[in-house]
Amino acid sequence: MTHVLETGFEVMESDNPNGSPKVRGYNIVNGQLTLARDGGTFESRNPAWLDDCLGEFPLSEKEDVHAALSVAKAAFPGWAATPAPTRGQIIGNMGRLLMEYKDDIVRVETREIGKTLKESAGSVQEAIDTCLFFQSEGRRLYGQTVNSELPDKELFTYRRPLGVCGIINACNFPAAVPFWKMIPAIMCGNTCVWKSPQDAPLLSFMLTRIMHEAGLPDGVINLVHGKGRGAGQSLVDAVDEGMVNKISFTGSTAVGKMIGEICGRNLVSCSLELGGKNPLVVMPSANLDNAVEGAYWAGFGTAGQRCTSLGNLIIHEDVYDEFMSRFMAKVESTRVGDSMRHDDILYGPMLSEKYARNFLSDLGMCESSGAIKLWGEGIITNENKPINFVGDASEGVYMWPHVYADVTEDMECFHEEIFGPVVTVVKARDFDHALHLANASPYGLSSACYTNDRLEAYRFKTGIKAGMTGINNSTTGAEAHLPFGGVKGSGNGTRESGIWVIEAYSYWHAVNDELSGKLQLAQMDVDEVHIEEADADYAGLA
Repeated sequence: MTHVLETGFEVMESDNPNGSPKVRGYNIVNGQLTLARDGGTFESRNPAWLDDCLGEFPLSEKEDVHAALSVAKAAFPGWAATPAPTRGQIIGNMGRLLMEYKDDIVRVETREIGKTLKESAGSVQEAIDTCLFFQSEGRRLYGQTVNSELPDKELFTYRRPLGVCGIINACNFPAAVPFWKMIPAIMCGNTCVWKSPQDAPLLSFMLTRIMHEAGLPDGVINLVHGKGRGAGQSLVDAVDEGMVNKISFTGSTAVGKMIGEICGRNLVSCSLELGGKNPLVVMPSANLDNAVEGAYWAGFGTAGQRCTSLGNLIIHEDVYDEFMSRFMAKVESTRVGDSMRHDDILYGPMLSEKYARNFLSDLGMCESSGAIKLWGEGIITNENKPINFVGDASEGVYMWPHVYADVTEDMECFHEEIFGPVVTVVKARDFDHALHLANASPYGLSSACYTNDRLEAYRFKTGIKAGMTGINNSTTGAEAHLPFGGVKGSGNGTRESGIWVIEAYSYWHAVNDELSGKLQLAQMDVDEVHIEEADADYAGLA
């Protein structure tokens, strides 16, 4: 085996049409480059140009995952004993290296999952911000000293790491989200086994190398590639085998519930960041131009492939016609294509062919529910494309932007998340009706309300059942120092990002230090102070 820092990237023979390299990818376990035990592999392809193969990666299975978990367990005591400021310094080094390599990481992310260069840059910047934020947390993993109720006794609280963390993230934010998870995990002294997203293995391979360049000890973060039903399921199943102390998962609600059940029966902590059907309300007092911009970006940025993308666009009936006229003008002018080759692109392809198939299937839900299609014709082809599509549609997997109107609360498409470029439009009678509609789906991740009525803004942010809310802002746009996560079907109450995430990767340890040299019993040996009665007429003074 070869250590990750002892060699560069291994380029394979390929006939990629753009001349870009095809890389042989590896798992990184204990700092060593390894292949799958059974020799299985899979490819990563550019969804904007399917003939472009980014690399070949190990198709890891149970044995590979267990090997990585064993290494993470062995590395845990040494890493947990490393002073927290030193852990913070390594994390700070990661942030500085990400800044140095940012342009290259951005282009790899765009090439691998099709996001625009602008959006990929935002994802990478979020990873940088996370590192720089948590660098200083190494000097702020505070506990407390607490006064005892007994003499000659001291009480303390400490944060302690959980142990080995299994990390599973979706591919739509392949730089930001794994750093949201792993940086606070290792800051607290945990070790990790990271199952990379199946559709972003090259970027994951690249990022793990950079982490090791930053001075990360071998075995602290271990990368395994593979499919969700293979390596991912094996990582979750290892909870039943006592090999995992924490699972952090970003993905679908159905899979999150399965993970929650396994972790629950083993009393193992899990962080679940799941789906969303995010409402955006537009009230008559809103600045309509601003609201149109926010709804358009929330609905169609990243081709609608964000858990915080706009789901139900809820418009007050008094401004419905005017808003929809402006909104549809923007939708019909949407510029779609490959941002690696064309400028001013709003969104690129679907994340992969699998996501494209799922999206087309889910669109049928809108049709069968009885919603009225205002715009969108499914997959973009050279014979069936919007006027502002640029490039050769046959090269990748691109979708029209879709808008469905006359959606009501009793429709399936009102309640279910559709992962892709589609917005379902709902009409509201008044504010109370709009707030009811915003709360009516089974999800509670993000939300937004456009209004210049201060009372409406207050009533919305206090009445909405969601983990995040924007007032006169989009449903998207997380910042690295705010908590990220949802309620109801969108998560289990844990949070990513900011200081709040520390709670998800540590536990409180209470210590009492008896200095008296004898056994003192709390609640029983405590001096009692009695009330003394006095002969005084306090009422007379009043």
